[in-house]
Amino acid sequence: MRIPYGRHRITKEDKQAVEDVLENGLISQGPSICRFEDDVTLYTGVQHGVACSSATAGLHMACMALGLKRGEIVWTSSISFVASANCGLYCGAEIDFVDICEESGLISPEHLEAKLILAGKEGKIPKILIVVHLCGTSCDMKRIDELCRQWGVLVIEDASHALGGKYGERAVGSCEYSEMSIFSFHPVKMITTGEGGMVTTNNRELAERLRMLRSHGITRDQSQFRDNYKGAWHYEQQLLGYNYRMSDINAALGSSQMKRLDKIVEKRNEIARQYEGGLDSERVKILTKPDLSYSSHHLVVARILNSSEDRHRKVFEGMREAGIGVQLHYQPIHRQPFYRERLGCKMDLNNSELYSRCAISLPVFETLTNEEQEYVIETLTSLVYR
Repeated sequence: MRIPYGRHRITKEDKQAVEDVLENGLISQGPSICRFEDDVTLYTGVQHGVACSSATAGLHMACMALGLKRGEIVWTSSISFVASANCGLYCGAEIDFVDICEESGLISPEHLEAKLILAGKEGKIPKILIVVHLCGTSCDMKRIDELCRQWGVLVIEDASHALGGKYGERAVGSCEYSEMSIFSFHPVKMITTGEGGMVTTNNRELAERLRMLRSHGITRDQSQFRDNYKGAWHYEQQLLGYNYRMSDINAALGSSQMKRLDKIVEKRNEIARQYEGGLDSERVKILTKPDLSYSSHHLVVARILNSSEDRHRKVFEGMREAGIGVQLHYQPIHRQPFYRERLGCKMDLNNSELYSRCAISLPVFETLTNEEQEYVIETLTSLVYR
């Protein structure tokens, strides 16, 4: 039996949506982009959505839209994909990390508060905090928002895992407690556009800036022109932007998949509940979720309790040898050679270190069968008790 940790599903309706664009419409900068943006903004209850080529591009644009400059500071979680930190470096900023709660894998408000107090004394308050909704589970955004408002820190939500999740009564991406949220549509996420991302915001000026940044810093909107209108050919580059556009082919696939999003997330939650019931023991536990968070369960992560690095590796390799495509989400960013050389090794991120030595991402996808999941549970249980 071979079971990947993630797998996308493409339906006949998805294929037809893409075919319709190929045969009948613009395949770039056409109406399918606006339609997909509308689908996501309607679902999340936010005012603006800006589709782009990837969540990494979205994170970069979000930092630029907030005016992040060289020498300013960005904080994020070390338990994330490297893009959560790289986006700050793209702007010349300095990067630092906030420790997590080991049981949930999410940024700890208590560690954030302590770090802000110390940074205030040292005059090193960050301009931006990028929170990471690991596995599709929202951080404690109300408390984080209270702290960041107190210290004048802008918040970006890296919601790459979290489309379809909720915090309280609001969908993740509503930006109730942030300036912007970023989604990913990579093939193993809840829905896919092949590759792609989107930034959501309730700030019209930020949305306009994002749209220019994704297309070379250019606007064709006459109401925004700084020079006199010269004719139908007229456009203006007003910012240094990038080619971060999404194609209509990708967007059409995304709109088609959005129709199934709630059912996909419901299935992932069903799978997560079965893992929780089958693996809750004194040796292995599934990550906990804050009370207000309804997770989209992009990932289901098990923690091997009281595990050494050697024990963690043996369990991980045993699962792979059994044909189960487990992963580690993630190796701490601050331990990557690039960041280690920039920041040094002496960082107070004990929970992040402990998490990385015990976490294993288990298979979770829409077409995972009960038989496959039972095999995963039985194999992991036998390995941790061996």
